[in-house]
Amino acid sequence: MKQSTVASNFDRDLLFSCYDQSLALLRRNATPYGVLAASRSGTAKERNYDSIFGRDATICALGMAASGEPDLIDCARAGLLTLAGRQAGNGQIPNFVKAGTGDADFWYTGCIDATLWWLIALQGFDRLVPTGDLARELAPQIFRALSWLDCQEHQEFGLLQQNEASDWADIMPRSGFVLYTNALWYLVKQLYGSDSAEHTREIASQLFHPCGNLVPASRRLRLLVQAIREETRPSPFLLSFVNLSCWGTEADLFGNLLALLTGLVDPDRGEEIVAAIRELGAHRPHPLRAVGTPIEPQDPLWRPYMLRHRQNLPWQYHNGGSWPFLGGFWVLALHRLGKEEQAWEELAALAAANQVNDWEFNEWFQGETGSPMGMTGQSWNAAMFLLACRTLSGATPPLF
Repeated sequence: MKQSTVASNFDRDLLFSCYDQSLALLRRNATPYGVLAASRSGTAKERNYDSIFGRDATICALGMAASGEPDLIDCARAGLLTLAGRQAGNGQIPNFVKAGTGDADFWYTGCIDATLWWLIALQGFDRLVPTGDLARELAPQIFRALSWLDCQEHQEFGLLQQNEASDWADIMPRSGFVLYTNALWYLVKQLYGSDSAEHTREIASQLFHPCGNLVPASRRLRLLVQAIREETRPSPFLLSFVNLSCWGTEADLFGNLLALLTGLVDPDRGEEIVAAIRELGAHRPHPLRAVGTPIEPQDPLWRPYMLRHRQNLPWQYHNGGSWPFLGGFWVLALHRLGKEEQAWEELAALAAANQVNDWEFNEWFQGETGSPMGMTGQSWNAAMFLLACRTLSGATPPLF
């Protein structure tokens, strides 16, 4: 890790220790098939965390490629190839592939973001590893993946459509047009030269920020926006999703950060989002909380399945828990806006979160108390710390 004048204002020993611990964790979780989602344990095996996940392994691939470590670069490449090898005939990338057996899982209601992250990771890998050339090697698989995503797109709006619980927040009720998914879709369109990228951005701006000044040209889109305006107060945050007669105001912070990082919103809007996150205190006790305001059991959006494994109660898991890997995206968002001192401060807070219980790298923390929860030895915590750290220090060009 390169030293930085700004970084010297914080606990450099903690940052260096987290860097070394992150490399060590990824090496422990590395397999010939790619990096496991979490360290091996009985619980990890029971919950399939000892697998190559479509979103985890691809996000990890970005940090592993950025590390410059040859063994981690090889592992990142192996994971991307493993997922490509189990691509469905229609082009979809699986939710996870079991290491060793090659058995593929596509989740109950699908896993639309696995394909998006896989496409993003291929471009990021080739950018960071000059000899990567994965995009050329996997050109047929890329064509099928893009074709499959095109088939999920609304013909008029240019936005992807999805089921409930079919992305990383796999026990949340977001459906229809989802902010998180469409921020990634906009990035994919930019990376792969789609002529309709700006159309997607325009419609997303109108739909997810319905209280803005834009008036949709489409009659159906106008009716959707009008209904939301009549029942929703203006907010600095974009809506988490929009469906026919419901929408999300819980403030999906990951989706909002991705809107900033991918350019789906302009920097001025990004400044408002970052300021609102800080005002909510969603970056404490650990960066970063998944949502601004959890969905309560009495809310019309509450679903019985949110009690699966008793995880998604308010302030827990996807419903208000704090996720260190999201902290990495938070740091990148601050960096994108030129807030270097704040970014280093949050990187140090992220290192402290990973350090809990002697470098346990907990999956998530209770959003109010900060109690460590979930699986230990979480790979994407380590990978996102590496990516954020190397981006801040200038060792890696920004990928977002």
